[in-house]
Amino acid sequence: MAAEIPPQIDRPRIERADNEGGLAAGVRVLLTAFSYLLLIPPWGLIVLFFAVKIVSEYERGVIFRLGRLEGARGPGLFLVLPIIERMVVMDLRTVTMDVPSQECITRDNVTVKVNAVIYFRITQPEDAVTKVLDHFRATSQISQTTLRSVLGQSMLDDLLSEREAINNKLQKIIDEQTEPWGVKVSVVEVKDVELPQGMQRAMARQAEAERERRAKVINADGELQASERLAEAGRIMSQDPATLQLRLLQTLSEIATEKNSTIVLPVPFGLFEAIQEAAERSVANPDMPRPARIRVGGAPPGDIAEQMTPSTEAPSEAKPPEPASREGVVS
Repeated sequence: MAAEIPPQIDRPRIERADNEGGLAAGVRVLLTAFSYLLLIPPWGLIVLFFAVKIVSEYERGVIFRLGRLEGARGPGLFLVLPIIERMVVMDLRTVTMDVPSQECITRDNVTVKVNAVIYFRITQPEDAVTKVLDHFRATSQISQTTLRSVLGQSMLDDLLSEREAINNKLQKIIDEQTEPWGVKVSVVEVKDVELPQGMQRAMARQAEAERERRAKVINADGELQASERLAEAGRIMSQDPATLQLRLLQTLSEIATEKNSTIVLPVPFGLFEAIQEAAERSVANPDMPRPARIRVGGAPPGDIAEQMTPSTEAPSEAKPPEPASREGVVS
């Protein structure tokens, strides 16, 4: 697990001596007077060409006079005294910097590679020149270390789902670190999270299983609703037998639209009930004569005549038919 970010350390401020010694003050006055003399024509024309400076709207010129900070100037045209003054131009536009890919271990012990992009700009040109040697490199290094530290304290699921919260946390921490340098970090965005191949396959299996679970639940809900509707329809049809006949006719009309050669002969359901009741009475009363069995289809006339003739055998030798048995050949 990555170590936590240490709290802000109070850095010692660089104090500037306002009162110089007598000799130093005298030399300063002499050099300043000499620099003004250099601007007097005719030799001053050449010196003036190098002393006039122009700073753009998005830039500031930080002026040092004999090594002492005088402040920032610009934008526009101004004069820099030769020999004693030096100017450092600072760009105030927003800089886009890519944070190199960092390999870190998350809180749940998963190794990931993460890269990011950071947007920052200079708000205090004087601090950016005097308090840090290279504000670009310093901002890049603090971004890399902060990225590793923050991701080391986060879970993998949070890194993938709570990206906005992590970005805000990174921006706040980096901005606090770069504020003494006169650098304002406005946006930090995590660009890409590279996972190991094994973890990617595991996540794919998990997502697939979740999708299958949802599909099965939706299918089961559909079956439940369909069964409830069918049960309700059965109760309605049982109250009015004519409804069942109308449903049968509707089914026949749907089949007829297919333009096939299938012939369907609807048989009333009451006929099957009558046959079943007769079979049950025959089983209950063995003395009753055996009911005639009708064969429909390609049976010869002799077989039909024989089966239409009531049986003359003794009741004890007759085998009662099964209650639900029906023999028939329909063509």
